[in-house]
Amino acid sequence: MHGLLALTHREVVRVLKLWSQTIAAPVVSSFLFILVFGLSLGSRIKQVDGVDYEIFIVPGLVTMAMIQAAYANNSATVFQARFDRYLNDILASPMRSWEINLGLTLGGVVRALLIGVSLLLLSLPVTGVPIHEPLVLIVAVALALTLFSSLGVVVGIYAESWDHAGFVNNIVILPLTFLGGVFYSVDLLPEPWRELSHANPIFYIVQAVRYGFLGTSDVSVVLALGVTAVLAAVMVAWSSWLFRTGHKLKP
Repeated sequence: MHGLLALTHREVVRVLKLWSQTIAAPVVSSFLFILVFGLSLGSRIKQVDGVDYEIFIVPGLVTMAMIQAAYANNSATVFQARFDRYLNDILASPMRSWEINLGLTLGGVVRALLIGVSLLLLSLPVTGVPIHEPLVLIVAVALALTLFSSLGVVVGIYAESWDHAGFVNNIVILPLTFLGGVFYSVDLLPEPWRELSHANPIFYIVQAVRYGFLGTSDVSVVLALGVTAVLAAVMVAWSSWLFRTGHKLKP
């Protein structure tokens, strides 16, 4: 396990050394969303599903910040490791494929957790957001980070340039996050947008995390966790297959 610990340590230290970019910047930008949307629109919207608006948006914004950080960290670190040929040294080591995959993945998980906890601590005195179902919240966050950390690894392996990694985040993840019910309840949407929202995978992640915080969601929490778990399993299997076979990694 020395190789796994060393690789994980390297990825975590990389995140901590660049804390102003990797942690502080996402926390500040997400907290500004809470201040601008929550406190300014809260006086007009008042409540959503019986919850004060400034509290309602916190779970979605925490989710958005964490999944983006997990994806961005791992896609960047894997692509840079390929670009600098550093990954070749890891692949040539006696480490098992799952150890390499896990070691590269954990850096994004640690970064996302630090962002999520920091954002929650800042939000508590401003909004007083509760945590009604802590066990559901832990499971939802674990599944979400597994999904997007593995997605970042997969994209980092397939990417041919920095633009490719950024394209997935800016054109796929970010729009789906905003359309996933972060700032509103999907039940308020007219037809057919309500049904189309249920085809958005990030919608289920947001609902699962929101249920953990507020005890309420637009769909069954079992369905939300089930969809997220299936997607996470598929992405983990994909990244594991890439490292096991060496596809796109070995000449």
